[in-house]
Amino acid sequence: MRDDLLPLPRLLVEPIVRAALLEDLGRAGDITTDAIVPASARLDSVIAARQHGVISGVDAAAMAFELIDPAVTVAVERGDAALVAPGDVVLRLSGPARAILTAERVALNLLCRMSGVATATHGLVEAARPHGKASIVCTRKTTPGLRALEKHAVRAGGGSNHRFGLDDAVLIKDNHVAVAGGIVPAIERARSRAGHLVKIEIEVDTLDQLEQALSVGADAVLLDNMSPEQLTRAVAMIAGRALSEASGRITRETVGAVAASGVDLISCGWITHSAPIIDLGLDAA
Repeated sequence: MRDDLLPLPRLLVEPIVRAALLEDLGRAGDITTDAIVPASARLDSVIAARQHGVISGVDAAAMAFELIDPAVTVAVERGDAALVAPGDVVLRLSGPARAILTAERVALNLLCRMSGVATATHGLVEAARPHGKASIVCTRKTTPGLRALEKHAVRAGGGSNHRFGLDDAVLIKDNHVAVAGGIVPAIERARSRAGHLVKIEIEVDTLDQLEQALSVGADAVLLDNMSPEQLTRAVAMIAGRALSEASGRITRETVGAVAASGVDLISCGWITHSAPIIDLGLDAA
């Protein structure tokens, strides 16, 4: 488990969980549970892993039960970034049965989804580790409304975060370059508007474009869809003058060769937009 992983502020997490609960409860609440389960009934239960993975989303899952009824007691057995095997208990729940059953699906949706992101990230990190220094980073290809949780899940899996939005760093893409009329004018215009703390990164497809970007002092270069051989040449050209980031069709099978090129960062969109969930379930204790 990562010692440096801080929990997300409640201010970020609570609106996400509230929106999910409101979506599920609709206009009449849980009509199934309310009809079948007596108001006085209590339930002791656990949320446990049904496959190997890395856990993330624990705070959001616990909050779902709390928001339905603060009388539900939630004990965390394995927190974010914990490695789990089938049967490992993540949360222990005790309290009003109606509240636990009503919040179950929202809690599991968030926990399974974020654990899937963490597990996918962990797989890439472990596959890259023997081959170089590169950090695995995510992108803005996140589920609308869930970015804070998914970015946190990437960190739980051992990865790092790229920019969080359009407002915290400049990333000049190919269409920006086309409209600006070239690499150099695009960077110069960005530099004239960016604050002194704002980094400027630019996407390049060729070594010629890379040389142009370096000539005007880009802080980072995104080496898009380059082969490992091209990446190795690009890293040699950069020679520490900028951060190097490889991107494009990165998988567990290809990430080792990419890392071996010497790049600083390897960015991957699928770890947030297409990671399969990790199966966890709620069962009576």
